[in-house]
This record gives sequence, C-alpha cells and structure tokens, in this order.
Amino acid sequence: MTISNPVQLWSVRKTYSTSAGTVVALDDVTFEFPAGSFTAVMGPSGSGKSTLLQCAAGLDRPTAGRVVLAGTDLTGKSETALTLLRRERVGFVFQSFNLVSALTAEQNVALPLRLAGKKPGKEQVQAALAAVGLGERGRHRPGELSGGQQQRVAIARALVGSPDVLFADEPTGALDTATSREVLALLRTLVDERGLTVVMVTHDPVAASYARNVVFLADGRIVGELADPTAEGVASRMTGLEAEAVAALASDAPVEEAPAC
Repeated sequence: MTISNPVQLWSVRKTYSTSAGTVVALDDVTFEFPAGSFTAVMGPSGSGKSTLLQCAAGLDRPTAGRVVLAGTDLTGKSETALTLLRRERVGFVFQSFNLVSALTAEQNVALPLRLAGKKPGKEQVQAALAAVGLGERGRHRPGELSGGQQQRVAIARALVGSPDVLFADEPTGALDTATSREVLALLRTLVDERGLTVVMVTHDPVAASYARNVVFLADGRIVGELADPTAEGVASRMTGLEAEAVAALASDAPVEEAPAC
C-alpha cells in the first residue's frame, strides 16, 4: 500500500537543556513530505536542520507534537518498536559511508536484511546494486571502490529493503564536486523513475538544486519554501537568512557603556 505522506510532523517542538538554559531546536514545526518527493532541508548553522531529520526519522523524540512515519504515529513507541520500524520502512544515507571494510559491496548491502533477521536474496541484493549503477562491482570491498562508488553502495544498502522514505544527511559532504553531482543525479533519478521519497539535509545550494523542493529553517521554524530550485535561487535565499541571523545576534549582544570622563 502506498502512503501518500510517508513523513508528517505536527506542531513538533524539540528543546535541549544546557548550562546556559533551554535551547529550542525546533519550534512548532508542521510539515508533510509527500510520497515521491525530493525535499532538501536548509538553513543557517543552528537552525534545526539535523534535529528535524532526526525527529522525522524516529532517531530522536520531540519534546512536544507528533511525528507520523510510514503511517505509524511514533508517539509513545518503545525504542525496540522504533528500531523495527526504521529497519522495515526507512533508509539512511550519511556523509560518512559507514560501510564495513571487511565485507564486499554485496555483503554490505545485505547487512540490514540480516540484522532484521531476514535471509537476503541474491537477486534482491544485485537489483539494489544495479539500481545505483554498480551491478558489476558486488564482489569488491570498500577499499577497492572510489568515494562515489562507496556512497552508491551505501544508497543501495538503504534501498534494499524497499523503504517508504530515504533520509540523507549531507550525503555528498565527503565527495569532490564531480562525484557529488553524480550521486545527487542518482538520487533524483530514483525519485523521478522509481517514486522514492527523499528528505535530504544539506548546506550546499548546488546539492539542494537537485531536489524538487527546498524547505528553509531559521531558529527552529520553517520560514520558506522554494519549488523547482536553482543553485542561484537557493544561495540567494540562504544569504538573506544568514544575514538575518547575524543581525539578530548583533541585536542580542550586550551594549557596552561608554567610559566615564
């Protein structure tokens, strides 16, 4: 059954206690990520991008509000239940490839299925590698692959269980420019041709331009969206947000009194 909105956040708030007081990472965020969408999440440093991804993916619990992931309300779920849900319905790709160096590409791709207590089918694993253009490299270990190829293996590993949604956290952060574009083009192809749902956190306007939609965060709130983005359009919007953030910090800074004459 296809879920029309595999990721839903309703009035999500996330706070952290620090020695300096309470930090609000997410402030009343409501947003839905439709099936078959490719959404980039952007914002200045400290805007709440990674926190949004972690809460949306069930890796962290919001302080208030609701998260519905793959049709399941995460409120009150045990850690075991959340782990099982992520294994069954969610894929993850991170900046670091997190491949096991002693295993071949095929074995790395099959690993999530084995951890879930399933016997991975050879055709299933090969199909995942073929989907990322590595059908002939299944017997190679990570050390025998380029950085871009390793990230493709990581994407195949995320795809092998046919997830409802793929979360990507700075997936091209460790790659050079040309390889980054190859990986991003692959993600876009998986969205356009296979209907995959991708939620990607990035700081890079060029990376965001591969998405269908960009969501901008500032101070833990959604402050704008941009459909069919260009790198220039994203960069312009980010420049404005960062200028506003600097101005806000300056206005909060204590004013020094002039010395008495």
